[in-house]
Amino acid sequence: MQEEQGIFSQGKVILIDKPLTWTSFDVVNKIRYTIKKYEQKKKVKVGHAGTLDPLATGLLILCSGKMTKQIEDFQGQEKEYIAKITFGFTTASYDLESDLENQKDVSALTLEKIETALKDFQGEIDQVPPIFSAVQVNGKRAYKSARQGEKIELKARKVTISELEILDSNLSENEAVISLRIVCSKGTYIRSLAHDLGQKLETGAHLSGLQRTKIGEFKIEDAQSIEQFLEEWKPKEKLD
Repeated sequence: MQEEQGIFSQGKVILIDKPLTWTSFDVVNKIRYTIKKYEQKKKVKVGHAGTLDPLATGLLILCSGKMTKQIEDFQGQEKEYIAKITFGFTTASYDLESDLENQKDVSALTLEKIETALKDFQGEIDQVPPIFSAVQVNGKRAYKSARQGEKIELKARKVTISELEILDSNLSENEAVISLRIVCSKGTYIRSLAHDLGQKLETGAHLSGLQRTKIGEFKIEDAQSIEQFLEEWKPKEKLD
């Protein structure tokens, strides 16, 4: 398989199903290390085309070698997510990275009310990113300032949400959770969508689960786990 030894350096698109708790940078580091061992090179360019939060899973596009020039093109493509949104509590990070707070009654929440509220989030909207995000404020990442207790204000940005579909719901007197399919533009924060939906319904809400299922024409079904990639591209044993 000598002809494959430079396949990553020449340029390759790698689809990975990111595991829970891994950062996107963790994935890049692991894949880069594996490629360097496989190709027996000290340096190989590898980058990702769009971050996923540690508590999100799903499709992560990595590019190696000359294909890293295509990263910006991939980043700009429409994305699809399956989000689990839990009502009745907010969190500072808008997801489960921070503690639940501000408990509210959800007993009067109905599917009809949620569907009506969601109409205001479809199309081009103004969205404020979470303060626990990688957005730059005065040359510093917002999450770093937030973790240091600094007060920061982020400006709203135009994003487009082209599709919103409730796939499943569990609404009771004590619990209110929905599974929501979202198709959206680059720069959309699903955590902000969850938070803003909770504010509109006056129940509070946070993102309690997230999977990215599509980026452009790339689908989660075509992605490999980290383990599958490591097994496929482990260095070949040399024959005497």
